[in-house]
Amino acid sequence: MQPQRVFALPRQQSLLLPAVINPFVQDTKLTKADIIKCVLLGIFLVPLRAILISLVLMVTWPVAVIITFKHPLKGAVAPMTGWRRVMCRKVMAALGRAYYFCMGFRVVVKGTQVNSSEAPILAVAPHSTFFDGIVCIVAGLPSTVSRVENLATPIFGRFVRCLQPVLVSRNDPDSRKNTIQEIDSRAKSGGHWPQVLIFPEGTCTNRSCLITFKQGAFIPGVPVQPVLIRYPNKMDTVTWTWQGFKSKTLLLLTLCQLYTTVEIEFLPPHVPTEEEKKSPALFASRVRETMAHALGVPVTDHTYEDCRLMISAGELTLPMEAGLVEFTKISRKLNLKWHNLKKELESFANMASSCKGGRITIEEFARFLKLPVNPALEELFALFDRNGDGTVDFREYVIGVTILCRPANTDDVLRMAFQLFDTDEDEKITHDEFTALLRSALGVSDLNMTKLFKEIDADSSGFITFSEFQAFATTHPEYAKLFTTYLELQRYQAIQEASPGDLELCSNSISREKNEDSTSDKKDD
Repeated sequence: MQPQRVFALPRQQSLLLPAVINPFVQDTKLTKADIIKCVLLGIFLVPLRAILISLVLMVTWPVAVIITFKHPLKGAVAPMTGWRRVMCRKVMAALGRAYYFCMGFRVVVKGTQVNSSEAPILAVAPHSTFFDGIVCIVAGLPSTVSRVENLATPIFGRFVRCLQPVLVSRNDPDSRKNTIQEIDSRAKSGGHWPQVLIFPEGTCTNRSCLITFKQGAFIPGVPVQPVLIRYPNKMDTVTWTWQGFKSKTLLLLTLCQLYTTVEIEFLPPHVPTEEEKKSPALFASRVRETMAHALGVPVTDHTYEDCRLMISAGELTLPMEAGLVEFTKISRKLNLKWHNLKKELESFANMASSCKGGRITIEEFARFLKLPVNPALEELFALFDRNGDGTVDFREYVIGVTILCRPANTDDVLRMAFQLFDTDEDEKITHDEFTALLRSALGVSDLNMTKLFKEIDADSSGFITFSEFQAFATTHPEYAKLFTTYLELQRYQAIQEASPGDLELCSNSISREKNEDSTSDKKDD
């Protein structure tokens, strides 16, 4: 019985596509009827609401000035007390409700909010719009986490100061550490400070799932009260994320509605176990699971870094969604940092520059490698193509390069490849030696490899040294795996042509080597 060809890499369930491919797109489609309705209502509602909102702001700003008069702008050592706190909780909260009422919001509150001694932190999700600030009003103006630049914003900066926010500065290298320390200090004040309200997702989504929760709210290891936000409206005029309507458009559309319903639900506090106190990531994951179950949506491993990759993909003329890879999962399992993925995206963009939809075919794969389509290349492409649809997207490319190609790029493999090319053993590969082996390996007699040879011959000396060969393989890891795939095919064909006695001996040897290759190439789940 002849041996079966076996792929070196089994498909890992944990690296399959997420339940929601792109949680950062707002795809509301406005019909003609919707547009006509918005225009007719807007003629009356928009001017009226603009006047009412202006009146509320005219009253709110002087109240905020009084509350924060001669109060420290930064580094407050104690929470507001006495008349300041009463005015903040009563007057400012009432004005905040009036502000949202004037915009047409109808607020439905479910569940019961506990006090700061029972749950010092409020974790709010999903975060999908700038209108989510209404949760802060409903929750009694707790402290928030805010950028220091927001304090300088005209009018609204004074409102933010009333909340005594935990400030984050992009210019301070110690800002993240200081922010976590401040959250920890307030959370463990025994109710002395107001609750801290945090959106743990860290960016806006379309509410189709819950993305990765950042750990800042869970590092203190204190009880956290989950808070859900829903916008159960027929037309979505609030979702503000990375792809879709601009903020001004959303604001105008919202003002044109008779009313916009928002549901805010306070779930029972989540008291961490000892295990969760030691592992903020576990604590965050379990709170997210609880909230996702209550919302009836899946969870994914997307994060803010995926948004940055989306922007980079757009700059590289790829579809923006091509940059989505579930950064949290991919970075953890493949040990990749954001800048590594950015480099891989640039390589992928070079390969996919002529394709549409951010997916490459085997012909484009071959064109990028400057090689014809052949059995070895087809098998390598099949290993990249994890879902078997005949194309490779950026996510599949990253997984393929990291798991398949880079482990094959060892000094031993490169030295073996160099020796095969260097037929006269003079430690140099000439153009004739280079072309002859590739013609034989790829089965193409009229193959022109001049362009690829010149690319490897960095100093244009007319021959390739091992250092040039190694440098090229480091920056083009696809070739290393292509070479090892070719060797595997050659060994497989040799086994098929061998005598029965030799076949049994070779099969055992190949089986042992396969196990070793699979172990070395596979990343543990």
